[in-house]
Amino acid sequence: MRVANCIAWIILLIGGLNWFLIGVSGWNLVSSIFGINVFSSIIYILVGLSAIWLLISPIMHRGRISLWGDDNR
Repeated sequence: MRVANCIAWIILLIGGLNWFLIGVSGWNLVSSIFGINVFSSIIYILVGLSAIWLLISPIMHRGRISLWGDDNR
C-alpha cells in the first residue's frame, strides 16, 4: 500500500500545482502538454482517483497513511 500512497501523493501534488497555475495565471499545464483531448481527461481522472484513494486509505489502515514506515505498527 505504501507504493499506491506514494503514487497517489505525487499525482495529487501535480494536480494541485496545475490548479495553482490555473488560479494564479490562467495557464493550464495539462492542456498545454497534452492538448484538450482524451489524455487530459485521463490525467484529471487520475488526480480525482488519487484524492479518493488518499481519503479512503486511512480508513482501511486504522487512521494512518503509511508512506515509508512499517505498515504493521
